[in-house]
Amino acid sequence: MKKFALLVPLALSFFAATASAHGPVRQKLERDIEVNAPAAKVWAVIKNYDDMSWLPGVKSVAAKGGNAVGATRVITLKDGGTISEEMKKYDDAKMSYAYRITEMSSHKEITHSGQNEKIPVLPVTDYAAAITVEAKGDKSVVQWKAGFYRAYMNNNPPEEMNEETANKAVGDLFKAGLESIKSLAEKK
Repeated sequence: MKKFALLVPLALSFFAATASAHGPVRQKLERDIEVNAPAAKVWAVIKNYDDMSWLPGVKSVAAKGGNAVGATRVITLKDGGTISEEMKKYDDAKMSYAYRITEMSSHKEITHSGQNEKIPVLPVTDYAAAITVEAKGDKSVVQWKAGFYRAYMNNNPPEEMNEETANKAVGDLFKAGLESIKSLAEKK
């Protein structure tokens, strides 16, 4: 009985320590916007993988491969940062494509837990996303969804690379992009 009494607190402390010490959790974010324009008109705004003129904050794009699976693009941001991406799926008939980030530059460096940490221009890692246009009569819905991890893969992330910061950054990106798509498609 004494052994059992000793094992219970030991087991509880082990489970408590295990529960509080965990790494990053995959985040999922999905946003959509209704556009007062036919789907074909909306798709024309975003369908070319080498054209990111619809996304605020983008200065230029250097791309190879057109709209083929495996195509790549390097997006240079107005603040000078870069994001490299690869096309994973493209379906013109379904007005959809999927891509993933393969590399990013950092925009600053901090010291966290005695280590220098570079903060990527988008504070995420293992980011994969898809964007789709769906017809809704004479209107459309654009859906953008992504899965990603926070940028800091160890426990106790700094504020600049935690889940909340990652979700806000991706959410802000989606909001700006979707609002721009809507504005451009409804003007034409």
